[in-house]
Amino acid sequence: MGSVKSLAKDTAIYGMSSIVGRFLNWCLVPLYTMMFPAAEYGVVTYVYSVVALALIILTYGMETGFFRFANHERWHDPMQVYSTALTSLLGSGVIFTVLVLVFLPQCTRFMECDGHESYVVMMAVCVAIDAFTALPFSYLRYKKRPIRFAVLKLVNIGLNIGLNVVFILLCPWLMKSAPSLVDWWYVEDFGIGYIFLANLIASVTTLLMLWPELHGFRWRFCGQLWREMLAYSAPLLVLGVAGIMNQTIDKLLFPTLYHQPDAMAQLGIYGANYKIAIVMVMFIQAFRFAYEPFIFAQNKQQGASADRSYSDAMKWFLIAAFLIFLFVMFYLDIIRYFISPKYFSGLKVVPIVMIAELMFGVFFNLSVWYKLTDKTVWGMWFSLFGLAITIGLNVALVPRYGYMGCAWAAFCCYGAMMLASYFVGQWKHPIKYPVKQIALYFVLAAALYVVGEYILVFHNHWVNWGVRAVLLAIYVATLMRFEKFSFRSLLHPIKKPA
Repeated sequence: MGSVKSLAKDTAIYGMSSIVGRFLNWCLVPLYTMMFPAAEYGVVTYVYSVVALALIILTYGMETGFFRFANHERWHDPMQVYSTALTSLLGSGVIFTVLVLVFLPQCTRFMECDGHESYVVMMAVCVAIDAFTALPFSYLRYKKRPIRFAVLKLVNIGLNIGLNVVFILLCPWLMKSAPSLVDWWYVEDFGIGYIFLANLIASVTTLLMLWPELHGFRWRFCGQLWREMLAYSAPLLVLGVAGIMNQTIDKLLFPTLYHQPDAMAQLGIYGANYKIAIVMVMFIQAFRFAYEPFIFAQNKQQGASADRSYSDAMKWFLIAAFLIFLFVMFYLDIIRYFISPKYFSGLKVVPIVMIAELMFGVFFNLSVWYKLTDKTVWGMWFSLFGLAITIGLNVALVPRYGYMGCAWAAFCCYGAMMLASYFVGQWKHPIKYPVKQIALYFVLAAALYVVGEYILVFHNHWVNWGVRAVLLAIYVATLMRFEKFSFRSLLHPIKKPA
C-alpha cells in the first residue's frame, strides 16, 4: 500500500503541472471561441490533431523504451541508454523538419492551411522540438524529480498562455490606442497564426531550459542498443499511432465525411466541447506520467509480488475517475461558460467523451502486463483493433449524425480496447483486480449521476448545486467507509501491516 501512496504522491506532483497547465490552456478556449469564428477554430482543431499524430510518430515509443532499458539487467549504464535515445530523436527530428520544408506546398494543403505556409513551418519545428524534449522529461521522471518536471512544464504553459494573451488581446488593443508601439512588427491579419507562434516560442524556451539534462555526460550512440530499443518500441509506435489516431482521426476525417458547407464550423464546435472533457484527460495524463516509472520500478524491486500494487493502482484510479466524472457533469451548467455560448449546441458530447476517456485510462492501466513481459505487440493489436472500430463507425455515423457520430465512435473504440486488453491480460498474465469493489463504486457513481441529473432536479440553480454537492459527499463518505481511511490519514504515511 505504501508503494501505491508513493504513486499517488508522484501523480499529484505530475498532476500539478498537467492539471494546472491544461486548466490554464483550457482557459484559452473562451478566448479563441470569442475572438475567432468557429470555422477558424476548426482549422486550429484540425492542425493540432495532425500535430498530435506527428508527435507520436517522432517519439516512436522511445520514452517507454528508455524506462525499460534503463532498468534492464543487461544494460547497466542508464546514461548510455539515454544518450542513444537522445541521438536517435535528434536525428529523426532534423530529417522530419527538412522533409516538411521540401514538401511545404503539399503539407500546407494537407493541413487545411492554404495560403499560410508559415503556420506549417512553425508547427513542424514545434513538433521536432517537442519530440526531442520528451526524452529529457522522461529522464526527469526516471530520476524521480517531479518538482523540476512540473516547474518546466508550467513555465512552458505559462509562457504559451501569456504570449497568446499578448498576441490576441493586447496587441490589437495597442494597434488602436498606441499603434507606434507594435505596428512595426505586428500583423493584424495573421489571425490564428499567433496561436502557433506562441507555441513555437514556448517550445524553444523549454528546450533551452532543459540544457542541464542535455550535457554533463558523455554522448554515446550504441548501434546494438538502438536496434534493440527500436525492436522493443516499434510495436509501441504502432500502438501510439493507432492510439492517437483513435483520439484524432474523427477530427481529421470530419471535413471529408460531413458533406455540409459548415463542416469546419461544426468541427470547431465539436473541438471546443471536447475541451470540457479535458478534466478527465488531465487526470489520466498525470497518472500516466507517474505510472510508467512506477510499474517498472515495482517489477524490478518486488517481482511477482508487485501484482498487488498494480491492482490497488487500478482501483484508486477508477475511484478518482468516477469522482471527476460526477463533478464535471453535476456542474456542467457552470463549466460550460469556459466556451462561448455560440458553441453550447455541442454540450451533449461531453458525457460520452468523458466516459470514453475514462475507459482509455483503464486500458492504459491494463497495459502493465504486456509492457512488463516485453509483449508490446499486444498493445499494437489492441490499438489497431480500436482504430478499425473508430474509422468504421466514423464513416458510418458522421455523414448522418455529425460530430455526435465522432463521440459515439470514440466511446465504442475505447470500450472495445479496454475489454480486449482485460480478457487477454487475464489469460496471458493474470492480475487479480478487485472487480467486485470496482463494480460497487461504478454502480454507486452511476446511481448518483442519475439522481442528480434526472430525479432531484429543481428550477433553482442554487438548490440543484447544493443537492449535487450532497451527492458528491455521499460518494466520498461511502468511499471512506469501505476503504477505511480518513482525510487526516492522507497527510501521514500509511503504516505497513505487521
